[in-house]
Amino acid sequence: MSPVLKRAEKKSAGLGVGSLEKQWASLAAFVGIPLPGTGAWTGAMGAFLLGMPMAAALSSIFAGVVAAGAIVTALTLSGAKGGLIALAGLALITGTEFIFGGKEKKQDFLEASPYWDQSTVPLNVYKNKAPFVGKVISTKRIVGPKATGETCHIVIDHKGVFPYWEGQSWGVIPPGIREKDGKPHSVRLYSIASSRYGDDMTGETGSLCVRRATYWCPELKADDPAKKGICSNFLCDTKAGDEVVMTGPAGKVMLLPEEDPKTDYIMVATGTGIAPYRGFIRRLFVENTPAARAYKGQAWLFLGVANSDALLYDDEWQGVKAKCPDQFRLDYAISREQTNAKGEKMYVQDKVEEYADEIFSKLDNGAHIYFCGLKGMMPGIQDMLKAVAEKKGLNYDEWLKGLKEKKQWHVEVY
Repeated sequence: MSPVLKRAEKKSAGLGVGSLEKQWASLAAFVGIPLPGTGAWTGAMGAFLLGMPMAAALSSIFAGVVAAGAIVTALTLSGAKGGLIALAGLALITGTEFIFGGKEKKQDFLEASPYWDQSTVPLNVYKNKAPFVGKVISTKRIVGPKATGETCHIVIDHKGVFPYWEGQSWGVIPPGIREKDGKPHSVRLYSIASSRYGDDMTGETGSLCVRRATYWCPELKADDPAKKGICSNFLCDTKAGDEVVMTGPAGKVMLLPEEDPKTDYIMVATGTGIAPYRGFIRRLFVENTPAARAYKGQAWLFLGVANSDALLYDDEWQGVKAKCPDQFRLDYAISREQTNAKGEKMYVQDKVEEYADEIFSKLDNGAHIYFCGLKGMMPGIQDMLKAVAEKKGLNYDEWLKGLKEKKQWHVEVY
């Protein structure tokens, strides 16, 4: 059943893509046409596959059911002519969003002036003593059944009053108190996985990419609930409407330098370290932002995961790659399915090493390189870079110092 649902989800993703309004109109029209196989139940399945918020889905299905009733009534009372008039009415109502709302909208209402000026980056707008309370719009598992652990994509409504930029983090304070001292839980930082405009491009939402932290107990031969990650489990268990206590936004280390539109970006991630890069890539290639319209460089994404089921946002990356093949490059290191040049497991540093000459050349020409993920990734990466530098006759420490002085080196690990 899972493969069938996965295929259906991919196909339905094209329905109403771009905005919640288009999804609403598409689903209402789908439910409203009284043909066999449609109706409220299939409408509910469509809403599930689209990942629509509950309130929007219910109102859309209700509108479609009412419309279907009107069409059937018109057919009964006035024959084919009446049915056609009612059907035309439904088409007019649901088609308005596509005719008048289908024009490409610009994402330019949250920009600095000029757009690349970082002097107004929001920082710590909300603090621990005066946090923001957001509401979950949706929580969705985004990995396959054979992934090593569960990862969720969580969309949060911030009403447009919690500004942030790509590369920043939100703090989350999980509910409850600590057992050891009865005090509230401390804040946990999560890289934001959307652009400043949010997945719906309204500027009123933001997204997190969270892996559920669990601890396997060899004695119990099961996950030990006493040692599970408090905050990650809270977030992965949230449902639409749940409240999330938040702080931030935090951090300036991972911001995109956009003043020179020819700058190349090299992005290296393991697991949920992909989060900030999703914001980067949406800003540069998916949204109609000033940065996207100006960008002439190349963005290169390296992602390391355990197996293919653990790949994150692959459909999005493939879409961008097809749209911008010269400006977006993508390389995966899948440790349990690929081998490196030595015949050993392929880790992300091994994949980066395959392109060492090109990467060093890009860095010499002003490219910026980013690293995000578990802190355990960095020793292997730095050992690899040091070995490559020495082969090139470079002093690694001096080379790295130069990158840091020019602010080309960006690291956020946890």
